[in-house]
Amino acid sequence: MLSNLAMGFGVALLPINLFYCFVGVFLGTLIGVLPGIGSLAAVSMLLPISFYLSPEAAIVLLAGVYYGAEYGGSTAAILLNLPGTPSSAVTCLDGNPLAKQGRAGLALFITTIASFFGGLFGIVLLIALAPILAGWTLAFGPAEYFMMMAIGLIGAAIITRGSPIKGLAMVLVGLALGTVGNDINTGLARFAFGNKSLYDGVSLVAIAMGLFGVSEIILSIGQGAKDHYRQRIRLREMIPTMKELREVLFPMSRGAVTGGAVGILPGAGQTMASFFAYAVEKMVSKTPEKFGTGKLAGIAAPEAANNSAVQSAFIPTLTLGVPGSATMAIMLGALMIHGVSPGPSLLSLNPHIFWGLVVSFWIGNVLLLVLNIPLIGIWVRLLQVPYAMLYPAIICLICLGVYSINYSVFDIGLVLAFGMLGVGMRLTGFDPAPLIVGFVLGPMMEENLRRAMLVGRGDPMFFITRPISAALLGVIVLLLLWMVISLIRKRAK
Repeated sequence: MLSNLAMGFGVALLPINLFYCFVGVFLGTLIGVLPGIGSLAAVSMLLPISFYLSPEAAIVLLAGVYYGAEYGGSTAAILLNLPGTPSSAVTCLDGNPLAKQGRAGLALFITTIASFFGGLFGIVLLIALAPILAGWTLAFGPAEYFMMMAIGLIGAAIITRGSPIKGLAMVLVGLALGTVGNDINTGLARFAFGNKSLYDGVSLVAIAMGLFGVSEIILSIGQGAKDHYRQRIRLREMIPTMKELREVLFPMSRGAVTGGAVGILPGAGQTMASFFAYAVEKMVSKTPEKFGTGKLAGIAAPEAANNSAVQSAFIPTLTLGVPGSATMAIMLGALMIHGVSPGPSLLSLNPHIFWGLVVSFWIGNVLLLVLNIPLIGIWVRLLQVPYAMLYPAIICLICLGVYSINYSVFDIGLVLAFGMLGVGMRLTGFDPAPLIVGFVLGPMMEENLRRAMLVGRGDPMFFITRPISAALLGVIVLLLLWMVISLIRKRAK
């Protein structure tokens, strides 16, 4: 392993690769801060540029954009309640309340440290456990993935700010929205009502920007600027106290482990990892009622999980040739364009690419840490912009970001519609976060359910006869029991 790492440093420290690593993480952070664009669109736009680079430089550039965007996605979530990436939507729950309390600098510092820690943990998994964990993921079939996603949906109901019953209702709404579009098996349009813009389904970005962004703007119009928005953030205000560090140490560690485990599973992605980590923290916390009001653990855990999942998602992509997410699929395509075949043979035929990429991850995470901490003051100054100027600019960014994905004016209308829906949900005490989880996991859950039933020849006992699936079913039962007991205790109080 030491000789492999030495070879990786030899590749990653080449001036040209260092340059593209810096360019990638810088552009990724900038794109992540801008709400509505996201890492997928950024990597897609830069893919043609990578054709003219060496395989090592190309994948280092695209990977830097990918995890750099995940670093920057939390900035808009904290300052403006606009998730820069779908996986940072959960950061809005506690990040934005911290900003409204005048602790934006501290929140951004904690997310930077948690992201760095989670990224390093994911890199360690990639270095030490890639062959073992890649083999382990082969044991996961459609039944296991279905159970994993069912756990995610129940977790989404648990993490809601209000009643778990309302959270479950929002999950069901998200599942219903996820059924819109062409059926994956038959190709027939479902619930599109003859509108061709809905044949590919409802845009996730439109839902996230509407529920979190537009609704926040509508509810805030006329309130005027808050005093804490005019404060200058000094360095000592960003540095956490020892008490605050102790508060985030264990959540950060648990989030990194959760994100690393979820990221390894092909198709799971960092969005699921973030919500899982948040649900875990709320379950183990002695004060779960404080989540959603500005709790530091509520941003440290999902941010660590997010960046850990980003790094560990490269394990199935590089060692099995199975993309862990849509962005990973683009990475896979970039490697194949350069004549490199991802899979078990990558480590033996092209070890310099694998280990050079692994070491570049470490260098990129250090660069992001160095870049992001000095920039915290600049990001916080966004809050000093007068509301009358800030809100129109945010609306324009939202519309441009949503339009640039599918070049569809219809998606802009969807953003406004979901913005109005978000206003109604907030006024009636419904949390939008579970809806997002239901929408993301719903289509994947349906696909794996149908595959499992085909493999099991329609026998529902197929889910119990497989050991991993049965164990996950046991976890689901425990979560449901925990939810019922929590409701009974709450009503008793």
